[in-house]
Amino acid sequence: MSCVFCAIIAGDEPAHWVLREGDTLAFLDSRPLFPGHVLVVPARHVPTLTDLVPQEIGPYYSAVRRVTEAVERATPAQGSFVASNNRVSQSVPHLHTHVVPRNRGDGLRGFFWPRRGYRDGSEAAETAARLRTALGEPAPDRP
Repeated sequence: MSCVFCAIIAGDEPAHWVLREGDTLAFLDSRPLFPGHVLVVPARHVPTLTDLVPQEIGPYYSAVRRVTEAVERATPAQGSFVASNNRVSQSVPHLHTHVVPRNRGDGLRGFFWPRRGYRDGSEAAETAARLRTALGEPAPDRP
C-alpha cells in the first residue's frame, strides 16, 4: 500500500516543511483550512495513534505542542484547533495531527469545513518559512 506521507518523508513527494525533530516531522497541509494549517506526523509509518509505542507518545506530542505554539505566533491567530482522526475520517492512513490557526468568526462550524489551497507555491513557502522561524528551525536541506 502506498502512503503519501511516507512518500513526503522520503522526499518523493513535495511538501513545505515546518519541523524535523527526532522521529516527528511537520509540514503544511496542501489543502489547508487556513494558511498555517500544519500536519504533524511520526517519521515511521504508524497508521493510528494507538499504534504509537508508549515511548513515542511524549516526543510526538511535545512536537505537536511546539508546532501549536508556533502556529499561534506565526499567523494572525487568536488560538488553534488541534485534532487527529483515528481511522474514521482519516484521509491518509498514517497518524497525523492537524494544527489549525483559528480566530473568532472565522466561519468554521462543526466538522464540515471548506478547504482552500494556497494562492500559489510562493504563499505556501512564505507560510512554512514563518512557522520554521517561530520554531527556530533552519531552512530545509531539500525542497
